[in-house]
Amino acid sequence: MYETLVVDERERIARVTLNRPRQRNAMSVDLMREMIACAGALATRTDIDAVIVTGAGGVFSAGADLKDARRWAEQDAPLAAKREVASLGFRMARAWEELPQITVAAIEGHAIGGGLALALALDWRVAARNAFVSFPEIGLGIPLTWGTIPRLVNLVGPSRAKRLTILCERCSATEAFAMGLVDALAPARGALAGARALAEAALAQPRHAVRMSKEAVNVYANLGAHAVSYMAHDQLQLAAASAESTAAREAFLLSRAGTTRARSRASRPARGSSRRRQAPAPR
Repeated sequence: MYETLVVDERERIARVTLNRPRQRNAMSVDLMREMIACAGALATRTDIDAVIVTGAGGVFSAGADLKDARRWAEQDAPLAAKREVASLGFRMARAWEELPQITVAAIEGHAIGGGLALALALDWRVAARNAFVSFPEIGLGIPLTWGTIPRLVNLVGPSRAKRLTILCERCSATEAFAMGLVDALAPARGALAGARALAEAALAQPRHAVRMSKEAVNVYANLGAHAVSYMAHDQLQLAAASAESTAAREAFLLSRAGTTRARSRASRPARGSSRRRQAPAPR
């Protein structure tokens, strides 16, 4: 049913896995559209009471896919088409935030940019102790959008929200837990088990009261959120089209390519070395 997601269901819990491990589960246009469709399908399910979102390959998500050409629409594309693509992240996060089920992010490796924005749209976040999170958007010449600012301020307050966004500070899972950005810590490779335990604790409560309470909390927490976020995709387009933003993204991609080449060279055997298995020494 999906090309970039894997969905498993077991005992009232659905697990949705972002499945682009070679790209560190970077959010392409296709992935975001499938996440919107997946949320729509899950919203109608009365037999599923909790949803866990995780990533394949030991990483939650590296954020928006900067290599996806459709993510940065051509200047001569129709305005309606550019706005539709630019609004995908906002619509995805909102669709997942509005799910009636309890939702939990299981974060291994890292949740960066749009990956962390998606995690903040869920009810709870469980992170492996060796994971880290960050919002690098401003360093790439674009503002933090997707309706994330109100959610971030609700969790950590305005001062920390400014540090995380404006200074692009990278936080360890322990630091994120201390400031309330993460709800629980787990051993390395244990985030999924921790997320399932949290989901099962919610499932042990009366289901209708849980859903009503979640809705009530979200309505209060998000009062005014749409008013400061509805133009986010237009802000993104405006900023992304600037010369400084284009230069920042190109520099980032070049540095990443250089790092990849360096790692590839380091993994090669030294010149003149042999991969053949040597014979055992005589006894």
